[in-house]
Amino acid sequence: MRYLELESSRTAYRADFALYGLAVLGLGAALLLGAPGPAWPLLATVLAGYLMWSVLEYALHRFVLHGMQPFRGMHELHHTRPGARIGTPTAVSAPLFALLVFAPAWALAGLWPACALTAGVLAGYLAYAVTHHLCHHGQTRNAWRLRHQRWHARHHQRVESPGCYGVSHRFWDHMFGTDRAPLRQAAGPYRRTG
Repeated sequence: MRYLELESSRTAYRADFALYGLAVLGLGAALLLGAPGPAWPLLATVLAGYLMWSVLEYALHRFVLHGMQPFRGMHELHHTRPGARIGTPTAVSAPLFALLVFAPAWALAGLWPACALTAGVLAGYLAYAVTHHLCHHGQTRNAWRLRHQRWHARHHQRVESPGCYGVSHRFWDHMFGTDRAPLRQAAGPYRRTG
């Protein structure tokens, strides 16, 4: 069951970025080329999906990955080995997006709004995945990346009382007061350990 392991091979890890990147591009192209009517309602739905992901990213990280077993134990592997390719397998995440985002939106609003909402959620997930990868791998002098690396390092350094749950954004941490995790000195990129 190699497809369901938490630590990905290099190929599977890269395939995750490719799959979600192609999904966002494909849904975007379908919306641009095939959707009937005015574009602005669907564009607003894509934006709503992107914002929906920001809430999901925060809530899943804070309440599921740091609060519920067995997910908490699985996530602790990432904290123990932050440079390893540990994450939700695509064979798990892709069906969850289809079942929990696309299917209900299609049932409630129709095909095109479901495609738009899913495109927004997947774009948010892809932004999270890319940001998280950049936080953990490689050195940089890029100011944006350094800010995100320092922010995420705060999360990893706070074992007893974590904060800074947002990876691709900080908004919900500021809203809910979980942005106060202090930063110790070593805030550079994480090294691969496996």
